[in-house]
Amino acid sequence: MCPALTRWISSGRLVVSACVRRHSSITTELIDNMDKKATWDRFYAESSSRTPTFKNFEWFFGFDVVQDFIMPLLQTKSDMDAPVQVLDMGCGTSALGPCIYRQSPVPVHVTCADISPVAVRLMQEHVRAKAIQPHNLSSKLRFVELDCTQLHEHYGSSSVDLIVDKGTTDALLRSKEGKGKAGLVLKQCLKVLRSSGTLLQFSDEDPDARLLWLETEAQEPGVMAADVGVQEVGELRGVCYYCYEVTRRPVVQ
Repeated sequence: MCPALTRWISSGRLVVSACVRRHSSITTELIDNMDKKATWDRFYAESSSRTPTFKNFEWFFGFDVVQDFIMPLLQTKSDMDAPVQVLDMGCGTSALGPCIYRQSPVPVHVTCADISPVAVRLMQEHVRAKAIQPHNLSSKLRFVELDCTQLHEHYGSSSVDLIVDKGTTDALLRSKEGKGKAGLVLKQCLKVLRSSGTLLQFSDEDPDARLLWLETEAQEPGVMAADVGVQEVGELRGVCYYCYEVTRRPVVQ
């Protein structure tokens, strides 16, 4: 998300910036309703109508900033018998998923999922037009319309190796009615992750707040379902970003 808009949402104060003005017609809707499908349909439709050619819209930052957090995990989760199953959750029109597909030396099946069919259609058209090719010929890339609170309807238990969340949880936590949905999404992620599978959350939220929330929400009755850690991504445009790593604990038979 644009840093100026992020600071505005977090603090409740109006920050006058080019980013806010560029989407001024839906700024209030974004703040209050970032958990709603209609909000994002409108956002991506309006964004695409402003430029004659498609351009990826990156919340926070692009793939180049976080590739060192993602690519080594693909290597560790690689299995000779099956591709690494990757979910880019709340992909919007980001290039992150296609970059993983294009650069991963190990075979990956990348699913880019978003609640907005507008974003999904834009990305499908873009990838077809660009004829993006994978690094590994066994890799696959697809785009699907998906409500991330209902992952269980699209994935079986223990079926995903890596989930990447760049701003999706932040959007839910900062919307008027989204905090409960954010907790549900985390539990859904833990359900569909394989044993030792990993969820990466990229966020500008301070670790004092996010770590406590993650540790609380990742509990199953009487036991922690996951191990939680954090690394600093770095400061960009005056905002410090973090990578929160949530790893599903192995199931004890």
